[in-house]
Amino acid sequence: MRSSTTLTSWLNSTVIGVSVTSALGDLTYETTNVILPGFLAVLGIPAAILGTIEGVADAVSSFSKLGAGFVADRLGHRKALVAVGYALTAVMQVFFALATGWLAILIGRIIGWLGRGIRGPLRDAIMAEAITPETRGKAFGLHRAADTVGAVLGPLIGIALLAWMQGLGLGDPAEAFRRVFWFTLIPGVLSVASFGLLVSDNRRRPNPALRFWTTLRGFPPAFRRYLAAVGAFGMGDFAHTLLILAATQLLTPHFGVARAAGVAGLLYVWRNIVQTAASFPIGALADRIGHRRVLVLGYALGAATAMLMAATFAARATTPLPLLAAVFTLAGLYIAVEEALEATLTADYVPEAVRSLGYGLLGTVNGIGDLVSSVAVGFLWTAFSPVLGFGLAAALMGVGTVAMARLGGRSKWGSPA
Repeated sequence: MRSSTTLTSWLNSTVIGVSVTSALGDLTYETTNVILPGFLAVLGIPAAILGTIEGVADAVSSFSKLGAGFVADRLGHRKALVAVGYALTAVMQVFFALATGWLAILIGRIIGWLGRGIRGPLRDAIMAEAITPETRGKAFGLHRAADTVGAVLGPLIGIALLAWMQGLGLGDPAEAFRRVFWFTLIPGVLSVASFGLLVSDNRRRPNPALRFWTTLRGFPPAFRRYLAAVGAFGMGDFAHTLLILAATQLLTPHFGVARAAGVAGLLYVWRNIVQTAASFPIGALADRIGHRRVLVLGYALGAATAMLMAATFAARATTPLPLLAAVFTLAGLYIAVEEALEATLTADYVPEAVRSLGYGLLGTVNGIGDLVSSVAVGFLWTAFSPVLGFGLAAALMGVGTVAMARLGGRSKWGSPA
């Protein structure tokens, strides 16, 4: 049994602060995400515009991670930048609440996702340095669990608040949505306050000599091989909104489209619950047997998820619900592994002086992979068949799994990988 001293060494105010802040941040934008499509419909904005808005915002988020990491390492401090990132998420809600057309929503989404890109890698770097390498699995597992609590509660709160507001007879159907957007400012502001009050980050000396491309080229070969494995897996790691669409299509012949959509939404909530419950135990297991070993297992579960989804479409089972429940359960498990342990391994492979940039590079590689995978699966699904789309995803995830398994057991910096 671990002593209380050891427990305190990782369950400190920074880990608690980052976890609480992430839960509040996720609560803020997940409450928004669940009602945003309906708001656009009320405003008469077509679905194609929403797709464009999300694509542009995701691109901004992915590439801002790289820039934020470089700026933080060069300036020598990160805490203020992370606080600004969380504040920008709150600003996004203001634009949504005031929007009368697509332009304000686009600007708000870009601002909010710019904030996500800024804060993510710097927050992870701060937490990685607040704990010992031997306890990173537990700390990042707790953080991801807290983060996913916000992702579970946000949609439920959004749906409940919207239903309540719509029952007030406000006249303008858009007004109910606007009031929910204003409500999300409360957890948004609290996320900034909790990070400022609870999280500590020792300011380091500025490094004005740091050069972007020179630093990227100077990362250890082991880290580049690690990113190659992450990227290969990421090119098959499609957005899980496609799982919701798949479940809706498969269940529609049995339940009708409206009820099928509701069941698919509940399956996604179940996926988030599985991720929340699994994140900390997975992190603790990784601390005991090795982070890379558990990440390889998680990657294999990801490939199995895509393969089972393809098989479910191919079988066209009379009762697809049990197979879909298995798919969403596997999805929650592998996402819990991926999101917790990719971050811990990055800390092992990258020297502290450029760790923020290392996390930014990880985020950019994942962002590009997410874009490629979702576009590829969606295209193959539409042009040929969903079996081919999810089959390709499984194959690419399998390549990433093999590449991760073949990495060396220890990083350049002597930490067990």
